[in-house]
Amino acid sequence: MNCLSPSILAADFSQLGDQIRIIDEAGAQYVHIDVMDGMFVPSISYGMPVIKCIRPCTERVFDAHLMIEDPDRYIDEFVKVGADIITVHAEACKHLDRTIEAIKEKGVLAGVAINPATPVSQILPILHKVNMVLIMSVNPGFGGQKMIPYTIEKVRELKKIIDEKGYEVDIEVDGGITLENVEQFLAAGANIIVAGSSVFNGDIEENVKCFLDKLNA
Repeated sequence: MNCLSPSILAADFSQLGDQIRIIDEAGAQYVHIDVMDGMFVPSISYGMPVIKCIRPCTERVFDAHLMIEDPDRYIDEFVKVGADIITVHAEACKHLDRTIEAIKEKGVLAGVAINPATPVSQILPILHKVNMVLIMSVNPGFGGQKMIPYTIEKVRELKKIIDEKGYEVDIEVDGGITLENVEQFLAAGANIIVAGSSVFNGDIEENVKCFLDKLNA
């Protein structure tokens, strides 16, 4: 199933609750929550208090993308505030296998993310343990960037491996995804689409519906 995960990093934080309700009512299945610590990536975004405050706004899947160093320190807290999927970066984990196990032990779904320059081969040893792989289609840390074209081929490579192994693993893409390029990622094998600026700039409800039309075509 193809799903849309609007990134609230691009939302208007003075109207965050209302905008989350809009994407919910328009049919977006996930809410993508980018957590940045100013160390793994240059920017600082938001943390547990914000997630706790917005959890009552929707029952949609909270898709927590941790762009932070040593994410193991905060797994319990993200579970407590309502994360349904916790995705950690392979590049940020000292012991990736242990981190994935720690997430799953808390009863939530586990995802692993890789940056554009990180090869798919780096996550093959733990691929059978994760529920989702997030392939970054921009270098993480800032919204509104242009998609890096070679990341489409990474999605295709990963999809081939997953199919050959018979694993049930979702492929998510994040970064510079627009109505103009989303079909390329879908064709390559991605089934969870993160979009920030392309959803929250302009008519949010209409943007969500346009993305869902592409995802359900």
